[in-house]
Amino acid sequence: MGSLDDSEVSSGIIPSEVFPLLHKLAGKWPDVLDALDVTWRPLKGAMTNHIYECQWPGGSGRVGEQQRKALVRIYGDSVDILFKREDEVRIFEFVSRKGQGPRLLGRFPNGRVEEFIHARTLTAADLRDPGISARIAAKMWEFHRLDLPESHEPKLWERLRDWLQKAEKLCSPQSMQEFHMKRLESEIREAESTIPEPGDVIGFCHNDLQYGNIMHNDATDALTIIDYEYASYNPVAFDIANHFCEMAADYHTESPHRLDYAKYPDEDERRRFIEAYLDSSGSKASRGDVDTLLLRVDLYELASHLHWGLWGIISAAISDIDFDFLEYARQRFQRYDERKRELWPRTMKKYPLESVSYILRSK
Repeated sequence: MGSLDDSEVSSGIIPSEVFPLLHKLAGKWPDVLDALDVTWRPLKGAMTNHIYECQWPGGSGRVGEQQRKALVRIYGDSVDILFKREDEVRIFEFVSRKGQGPRLLGRFPNGRVEEFIHARTLTAADLRDPGISARIAAKMWEFHRLDLPESHEPKLWERLRDWLQKAEKLCSPQSMQEFHMKRLESEIREAESTIPEPGDVIGFCHNDLQYGNIMHNDATDALTIIDYEYASYNPVAFDIANHFCEMAADYHTESPHRLDYAKYPDEDERRRFIEAYLDSSGSKASRGDVDTLLLRVDLYELASHLHWGLWGIISAAISDIDFDFLEYARQRFQRYDERKRELWPRTMKKYPLESVSYILRSK
């Protein structure tokens, strides 16, 4: 924790408008001794925004006493090319009203102030803990059933086509050739025509459920899902597949862009997660239920790699975050090619897609 220096304000990263907002907010808290006595701490791991934890001395000011905190989120430059900020704010407010995330405490032109969740952010290792993983599965089931007052049509394929067009405009000729951008158009078209089926269960998906977007209160064992920039209605199998892909990442290393697919969950681990997810409905999942969703999740892994590969190409052109976005994209597309070669023949032989009946809607 510390005070901000002038360079952090003059650089434009932290807008001047945030300070009177914080002072006014803290002035309403009777246990804050001095609304102007605020310390800041940058929180690492965010790929889209700049995040700060703000803290005020409270009560008598004794050491160890509970301090008042808030979270300041400063929107990243040019991120509207990836998602609509007004949609993200609207979703944040809706999810907050439903008790699924932090409360909105205030807004300023390029960001907002949120309730500080007194819980720890999960680590990469936490995702592999069987107990925590089962609770994530249950929380995901609950999140997927949020009913937003908007169209429930899936957004996945529309987003992929949109991001491909933007990536083609932003990337260099070298990247166009390296990433075979013209091929990606046919890959998306093939995936869209092959993977979805009429029985796909559609839910409100987070679409970015990496460990940094999950908070855990060790005292109450409660989980909170945060950060909804990419949230939308989608096949729930895509959201689960994307969560599995995130187990290969650790964004708090010296090379945060590096992915280790040796850490991708094996079939037994994926099956346990899916069983815990389905059991959250209140009835015991059958083996057939688990098999069916596991198949869908495996196939939607391919869509996840296309999604985040394109994200990496676009982010390399627009982001000021210290992260090797292009190398990240290379790894996602490489994994896409590997998994497609493995999944397509195996899946078609064992489960002809036209014969797969998706039975989860009764859950």
